[in-house]
Amino acid sequence: MEYTHLGRTGLTVSRLCLGTMNFGPHTEEADAHAIMDTAHERGINFFDTANTYGRDSEGRQQGRTEEIIGRWFARGGGRRERTVLATKAYGNTSDWPNDGKLSALAIRKAVEASLRRLQTDHIDVYQMHHIDRDTPWEEIWQAMEVLVAQGKVIYVGSSNFAGWHIAQAQEAARSRNFLGLVSEQSLYNLLDRTVELEVVPAVRHYGLGLIPWSPLRSGLLGGVLRKEREGTRVRGAMGLASELLDKHRDRIQAYEDFADELGADPAELALAWLLSRPAVTAPIVGPRTPAHLDAAVRALDLTLDQKTLDRLDEIFPGHRPAPEDYAW
Repeated sequence: MEYTHLGRTGLTVSRLCLGTMNFGPHTEEADAHAIMDTAHERGINFFDTANTYGRDSEGRQQGRTEEIIGRWFARGGGRRERTVLATKAYGNTSDWPNDGKLSALAIRKAVEASLRRLQTDHIDVYQMHHIDRDTPWEEIWQAMEVLVAQGKVIYVGSSNFAGWHIAQAQEAARSRNFLGLVSEQSLYNLLDRTVELEVVPAVRHYGLGLIPWSPLRSGLLGGVLRKEREGTRVRGAMGLASELLDKHRDRIQAYEDFADELGADPAELALAWLLSRPAVTAPIVGPRTPAHLDAAVRALDLTLDQKTLDRLDEIFPGHRPAPEDYAW
């Protein structure tokens, strides 16, 4: 396993981050525990979850994923000590006011509930799952400072922020002599490169680690057309993924053909591309089985030369930083 620092911090994390959103809805607890054990065996020490993960198709059982992780930690054997644990707050956990978003009260309630479910006394990276346009940064940072002072949170991160939001957050933190954000989770993959306009420049300027989510875009970059022909495609056949496949079928076919030319698995190629991008700390991989996790780890052995990167840019054009991308 390769390791790096999370942004400008001294915190060392693996170049792959284990995503746990499948734990509960799609992966049973025993299998989830096996996947986490396998992650440690492979050297992955960075795990990501959220307080709303685990809900079923009717929106019930929010927090179930954190509970599954908490019971895994409770098994001992250094499981918690060897894990850099990241979770999130923002999403509504009930219909009552103040059970969502980022008021000081909501943050306090959310962190206490996550700590109980996770069976731990602290969260290593506590992430805001979305921007809260109704709560001032003075209130958010005051709440986070209290949690850091109490030892319940070590670092603070963001998710799904725009570049402007990152700048707002960091300047407000700087005025309080607070470390501020250390990471940003964004939708980033070969199909979705909008963050290259302003988010990537922002995280590089402020020294945040970039943690891409959905690196395979719901399986569309994981050999979906080959699986379709073979009749082995299991998930991602409905909704937005299906619409995106119809829209980008020609590009995805060209991508799979290029992967064949390289003798590379499409999923491994997509992860290797992300690992080559500036500011990227660790893509989030969400395996449903230990075998899926092993496939992700193999991407670390795939080195892409400039010719390969140029060809991927031809298939999936990216963005220059703004405003040059759309102006002079």
